[in-house]
Amino acid sequence: MSQENEPGGIKVIAQNRKARFLYEILETYEAGIQLIGTEVKSIRGGRINLQDGYALIRKGEVWLINVNISPYEATGSYFNHDPKRSRKLLLHRKEISKLIGKTEQKGLTLVPLKMYLKKGIVKVQIGLGKGKKLHDKRETVKRREDQKEMQRVVKRY
Repeated sequence: MSQENEPGGIKVIAQNRKARFLYEILETYEAGIQLIGTEVKSIRGGRINLQDGYALIRKGEVWLINVNISPYEATGSYFNHDPKRSRKLLLHRKEISKLIGKTEQKGLTLVPLKMYLKKGIVKVQIGLGKGKKLHDKRETVKRREDQKEMQRVVKRY
């Protein structure tokens, strides 16, 4: 998990690299996330896994599901949180209504792309994605290998 600083005071905690391979990301949104104290401490320590996560819209609210935030080790087990609990994402009403319209279309889903700290506040970047077919995945791998080969050739000369 990378913890490099990006421009604008953003510190990336975790990225879901697999999401861009499995889905064609059409749009991205920045959302706040409703957390409890020990979750924030674990996130700051980089103990988070976005791999199997996704977002759902229920009753006009967006929920982040199946994201694993490991329990905080410094406190006892009494105050710790459930690692895979559903967490509410904080978006503007207009964004939620736009997402409701788009996720009802065939094959579109909400996927967490990365989690980062922005001015000390935990944010999640979610993407509206369409699942890729097997041939699209092969094309992505081929394009990536071609880019690497071109870089090697340029480096030699």
